[in-house]
This record gives sequence, structure tokens and C-alpha cells, in this order.
Amino acid sequence: MSGISREEILMQRAEEESVFEEVGCSCHKKSTPRDEKELKQLKNRLNRIGGQLNGIGKMLDENRYCGDILIQVAAVESALQSFAYLILGEHLETCVVEEIKKGNVEVMEEVVELVKKLK
Repeated sequence: MSGISREEILMQRAEEESVFEEVGCSCHKKSTPRDEKELKQLKNRLNRIGGQLNGIGKMLDENRYCGDILIQVAAVESALQSFAYLILGEHLETCVVEEIKKGNVEVMEEVVELVKKLK
């Protein structure tokens, strides 16, 4: 692990954003700083989901019973939903809180739209 705290990462991000605002660069994309441990956990979870999808493909190749395939599809959907809620929680705790502290309450409209998309 790099030893950089979340607060230091957030401060660095704020500094970078102010530089982009000063020079008027419209090429800057939104980003969320994640420490190495958190990023590794998220990627491992996503890789497991990819493995589940590959497993479904193999089940099709093997002409497995439809019910068994549907059970695996439900498991992938559940895993993706869980992954999405982890990301949403992180978004609320970091990005949304930052924007509200800056006085940008319109960010809540974005949150509502994101929640709608997650069903």
C-alpha cells in the first residue's frame, strides 16, 4: 500500500480540479480516488463476476439444463447489483459529500437518477 490517506488523495484531487478550472481545460474527466486495497477488492469482485459469466458460457456449450443456467444468471445479477451498491455507497460517501460541502445541492438530482438506473 502506498501509505497515502484518503484525505490526502481527496485534497490532491481538489487541487487538480482547481488547476483544470483555472486553465479552462474541458478535457478533464471526473474521477474517484481509491486506495490500492479498495481498488484491489473491487477488481477481484468484478473478476469473480466475469468468471461466473464465463461459467454460464461453458454451461451453454455443455447443453446444461436451462434451470441450472438460470440459477447462475440470477447469481450474476445479484453479484452485479451488490457491486453496484458498493460503488453507489462510495459515491455517496465521497463525491456527493464533497459536492454538497461545496454548496452544489444539484448533485442530488444525479444521485436520484443513478438510483433509478440501479432499480
